[in-house]
Amino acid sequence: MKAITLQTYGGPEVVHVRHDVPTPQVTAGHVLIKVACAGINFMDVHTRQGKYAHSATYPVRLPCTLGMEGAGVVVEVGAGVSHLAVGDRVAWCIAWGAYAEYASVPADKVAQIPNAIAFDQAAAAMFQGCTAHYLIEDVARLQAGSTCLVHAASGSIGQLLVQMARHIGATVLATGSSAQKCAIARERGAHQAWVYDDGRFADRVLEATAGQGVDVVFDSLGKSTLRDSFRACRQRGLIVNYGNVSGSLTDLDPIELGEAGSLFLTRPRLADHMADGPTVQRRANAVFAAMLEGALVVDTQEHYTLDAVQQVHARIEARQQIGKAVVRLDRDLH
Repeated sequence: MKAITLQTYGGPEVVHVRHDVPTPQVTAGHVLIKVACAGINFMDVHTRQGKYAHSATYPVRLPCTLGMEGAGVVVEVGAGVSHLAVGDRVAWCIAWGAYAEYASVPADKVAQIPNAIAFDQAAAAMFQGCTAHYLIEDVARLQAGSTCLVHAASGSIGQLLVQMARHIGATVLATGSSAQKCAIARERGAHQAWVYDDGRFADRVLEATAGQGVDVVFDSLGKSTLRDSFRACRQRGLIVNYGNVSGSLTDLDPIELGEAGSLFLTRPRLADHMADGPTVQRRANAVFAAMLEGALVVDTQEHYTLDAVQQVHARIEARQQIGKAVVRLDRDLH
């Protein structure tokens, strides 16, 4: 079958399409999926760069097939799997192998998708949608009347956080790297949005909250924003650092959290909040239902063929950002 396998870590030059990869054998607890679409994510870049080479949370090792999010049709069911059947339309994330015509996926990572959700929508929504869902529902526990700050609010996860938080009834403040990106955040529902301005966004947040700060900050950037995120948060508030796009803050002394107002800081990962099949399906159901109701817009900006993935990785490397994009592997499934 056709697939993108990694034999070594490195830059976009290590991404190559192979046409001689054996179709995976379905094993106990797994299902074999004919892949219709695969999502393109920063985690694919991090996998290629070797950032998960020693990770216990995401134990992907070389050689591997790239791609950790996809959607398609179940074509074979392994022993011990009773909740999925051949012909089911499904989607999954944080299980590698999506950049291929077929993928063997642990059944407890797979969610059934409604007929009204197209494969490209499902592939685009699964990882980011479930991430936004657990961050808001499980980590931040936002409620009507809560206040939050969403960094990188024009990004794929940022847009979903803004929409979900606004739908709950929270006051949503946002940041972006440009006026255009701030405008996108406002279009998605942010009450106010500002550029980072070398950390002066925190001053804007304090002005907007009468000096109190927000209840929760969702920070996916890390090094460039984290300390100013502390300033933007209220006493005993919560900082959710769920990404490190700008790099890791390696010199943080916990006493800084006390000085900033006895803050809580967490660095969660999706895998720990998708620990079993019922949880995966519950989160997917919430995301797909919101999409069908029109309360959640997942903007699939770009579609690529498998042969174009190296080019896409080179573009991500240059810009350090990507809109939500998918690889289409089988149009006949639509």
